[in-house]
Amino acid sequence: MAELTRFYNMFQPTHYDIFLNINREEKQFTGKTTITGAAKEQSISIHQKDLKILSVQVDGEDRAFTTDTETDALQINLAKAGDVKITITYKAELTDTMMGIYPSYYTVDGVKKQIIGTQFETNFARQAFPCIDEPEAKATFDIALKFDEHPGEVTLSNMPELRVEDGVHYFDTTVRMSTYLIAFAFGELQSKQTTTKSGVKIGVFATKAHQANELDFGLDIAKRSIEFYEDFYQTPYPLPHSWQLALPDFSAGAMENWGLVTYREAYLLLDPENTALDMKQLVATVIAHELAHQWFGDLVTMKWWDDLWLNESFANMMEYVAVDALEPDWRIWETFQISEVPAALQRDATDGVQSVHVNVENPAEIDALFDGAIVYAKGSRMLVMVRALIGDDALRAGLKNYFAAHQFGNATGADLWAALGDSSGIDVGAIMNSWLEQPGYPVVTASVTDGQLVLEQQQFFIGKAQAAGRQWQIPLNSNYETAPAIMADKKIVLGNYAALREKNGVPFRVNIGNNSHFIVKYDETLLTDILDNSAALDPISKLQLLQDLRLLAEGKYVSYVTVAPLLLSFADSHSAVVNTVLYQVAGNLKKFVTPDSDEERNLKAFFNKLSAAQVARLGWKAKKGESNDDQLTRPYVLGAALYAENADAIAAAHSLFESNVEHLVALPADIRVFVLSNEVKHFGSGTLFNKLLEAYRQSSDASYKADISSALSGTPDTSLIARLIEKFEDADTIKPQDLRAWFRSVLANKDGQQAAWDWIRADWKWLEKTVGGDMEFTTYITVIASIFRTPERLAEFKTFFEPKLETPGLTREIKMDINVIESRVELIEREKNAVDAAIASIVE
Repeated sequence: MAELTRFYNMFQPTHYDIFLNINREEKQFTGKTTITGAAKEQSISIHQKDLKILSVQVDGEDRAFTTDTETDALQINLAKAGDVKITITYKAELTDTMMGIYPSYYTVDGVKKQIIGTQFETNFARQAFPCIDEPEAKATFDIALKFDEHPGEVTLSNMPELRVEDGVHYFDTTVRMSTYLIAFAFGELQSKQTTTKSGVKIGVFATKAHQANELDFGLDIAKRSIEFYEDFYQTPYPLPHSWQLALPDFSAGAMENWGLVTYREAYLLLDPENTALDMKQLVATVIAHELAHQWFGDLVTMKWWDDLWLNESFANMMEYVAVDALEPDWRIWETFQISEVPAALQRDATDGVQSVHVNVENPAEIDALFDGAIVYAKGSRMLVMVRALIGDDALRAGLKNYFAAHQFGNATGADLWAALGDSSGIDVGAIMNSWLEQPGYPVVTASVTDGQLVLEQQQFFIGKAQAAGRQWQIPLNSNYETAPAIMADKKIVLGNYAALREKNGVPFRVNIGNNSHFIVKYDETLLTDILDNSAALDPISKLQLLQDLRLLAEGKYVSYVTVAPLLLSFADSHSAVVNTVLYQVAGNLKKFVTPDSDEERNLKAFFNKLSAAQVARLGWKAKKGESNDDQLTRPYVLGAALYAENADAIAAAHSLFESNVEHLVALPADIRVFVLSNEVKHFGSGTLFNKLLEAYRQSSDASYKADISSALSGTPDTSLIARLIEKFEDADTIKPQDLRAWFRSVLANKDGQQAAWDWIRADWKWLEKTVGGDMEFTTYITVIASIFRTPERLAEFKTFFEPKLETPGLTREIKMDINVIESRVELIEREKNAVDAAIASIVE
């Protein structure tokens, strides 16, 4: 594939007039786009993809043109360079790929319906209208829509609708913006609306398959988020409205289209009476993330995709800043510590991982930039470091100046660092470039050597790696004043350890608060001191200790044999974050046991020992007035008890199923998945399978559907697994947006793994055609690598994926995931016997 040419260098649009006539019945549309702009060269190219160009006029005169499918180019030779007005007529088809202009399907009262929506990020606006489809090519837009309209339908776009004439919906002129942020939708929609203190109209829109009260939570969070950001950024929201639209088919989680934010239904709508706390938190953070983008990404946009982190890392941090302000009782930063942090640490430890800032020229590689663990999770953690370093006052002042300088335009990472540096008086760029421009992160080894307290940094790896001598400027955040604020050297000596320990009176620690992107390997002297005083540690410190030890064990820096016994000492914690990481580490022990072996029975006994007291304390049903921590802990301990095949837990879950069998959706949302999974596993039948699958097809409750998916895909019945896999390509049962979750669950099921693996290998071409344009397509490979653990599966993985190494967008993922599986196989071979023996000795 040819290297990417920036069309914006040839032609710079200032305004678009876009008219689209969409026929849902025939799945086609026609369009007429007039672009006003400055041609910098006589020969220009304009992006288009899969459009049948009918005519091109330049300044009112017909003009010859050619198209190039390889570069998505409409090529036009002009009479001369300069200001021009180009009018293009064309026709095209609606897609079923959830990209461009596409239908979303849903059912109301047994009747199948559809609404039309759009998804233009990263470069799919060109499938809807000819344009310079690059972030830097900002312009204003006038959008007019005509469609096969039925009475009672609603039409939405980035700006308010001005009028309807002869069936054409005309929308107000947009502010200056990038093409990938344009959006529109129409269909039978219900809505709830409100207004912010500053007069911005806020609305939530959804199909009529949902109950009206499912819109309330999202509306409240959206309103308060906009109000929070206007205050925090000290910059007004620049549009008249902020619409939130739930689409039944949506490939990503949500998309920050300016003024018309689109979401998966699961991430905007929820039942306020029966939704688990962690799901409410997730929905709130998704909404806050997208609305953070309305300034950071929309008002000021990255100049090119290599600075994608400017959009995503910042929004990922700000979602937590906002939700923490809106719902302080949730302690949402604890969620950051158990979701974003471990994802970033795990992914970033694999050799070959991308850096946060990545140069990209090949257009097929752009979607591969959207690595959630790096650009989102690591990037946000990087900005948490900045926030801790400079403080909120300097952060807000810097952002206000950044927005003022670049509003309605584009910026680079250097522009942000400059603004924050000016407001804080700290050379932020010099510190942060070591994190931004190079992959990976350091392990800081803390040791007592010849009586001296010594710190050393080196890159941390899990699996095969070639050390590149990388070095970081590490915010140490130590509890001993003798440690510097920033560790820039490979090795530093802090002084006589005995004297320092006596002076400080507490064990030596670094990365207090766990805000900096590194892990710590304490030597035996220092670790023993910390563990002997672990009762004094706060929950985040306990989480950090277990999290770092797990990673060190994965990287073979320590043995899992030393980690497993520690879990029991934390098992009675009432902190949700401690219990989360405890069961994450315990879950990692499952890879060392063979299914249905004595070793697995011992591990199940170990899980029972970990969870029994907590199950007795918490029970299956929430108690009035119980803490958020207890609500969030209950699923972990119940899941552990069921894995342990605790007879009382199995009976309790079965009893709950029986008493709610006529209305399973009404089971408490935080335990429903365990009740359903237990029933399928221990009391399953073809009748139950059919009942749950039909409930899945009919329900519009995304949380309930996810629970059914998890339960059915865990069946031990191979004949039912075969029937399930038959539904993988039936979009009326399993939507393509939900397929990866189904596939992963079946693959993780020891009784379903072979069938799922056979399916994806046999039908890879179908999968590529169906979701291949999706920025999350590569995660199918990631999912497989997260589960495979035997030499045989490693060989099969390599046989299937190595021939695809040259496929643009897949190369990095395949190389990394081979490394991931190889490392796991080696770790199991090295540690299996010792770990199994250690677990056996604990449960004897």
